[in-house]
Amino acid sequence: MIIRDVMSTNVISIPSNTSLADAKRIMDAHHVRRLPVVDRGKLAGVITRDALDKAGPSQITTFSIHELTYLLSKITVAQMMKKDVVTISPAATVEEGVALAQQKKVGALVVVEEGRVVGIATTNDFFYKILNPTLGIGLPGSRVTVRDCAGARQICAIASAVDRLNIPLAGMFTLKTPDSGKIDCTLHLGAPAAEADRLVVELSGLGFKAEKLAR
Repeated sequence: MIIRDVMSTNVISIPSNTSLADAKRIMDAHHVRRLPVVDRGKLAGVITRDALDKAGPSQITTFSIHELTYLLSKITVAQMMKKDVVTISPAATVEEGVALAQQKKVGALVVVEEGRVVGIATTNDFFYKILNPTLGIGLPGSRVTVRDCAGARQICAIASAVDRLNIPLAGMFTLKTPDSGKIDCTLHLGAPAAEADRLVVELSGLGFKAEKLAR
């Protein structure tokens, strides 16, 4: 999967001469926490909700509300935006994107293609479009975990058991557990708990250490 598959393309951008007050109104209207700043088609920076909050009453306590409103209407995002923007290509892999975001400690990557902003990939995009479907978060069904089964033959045997029992398989993933260091396989079954019990019995008969996970 690549960044183009998960990024948001309806990106709202603003020019650098936008006032902080207008930037805040735009964020509120579109329910976003950051806006790419684009001048003449080129990315110039990013203004975030945190940056706007730093210009709020808690930081400027000696100003009256009228003075503060006037100030925010005069200061432009050019004076508050972050110019060192972390960008990524839409053709980069999601793994590269997550690693880059973690390395740079940012919650969003501006997606740039041929010098033009074409999207933005946020932490929420990675969660909702990749992690949630992979783990089956919010989806009905039941779960079965098979301990210590990293080999391809073992995975094939598990999948064959699911097929023999005619149990719908909604998803499957492997993950190394921190305590044992061994790789477990978790199956998300598109079926109720009784079907998970049947699968546990079948897999145990094949020599696997399987258990149904509580929901």
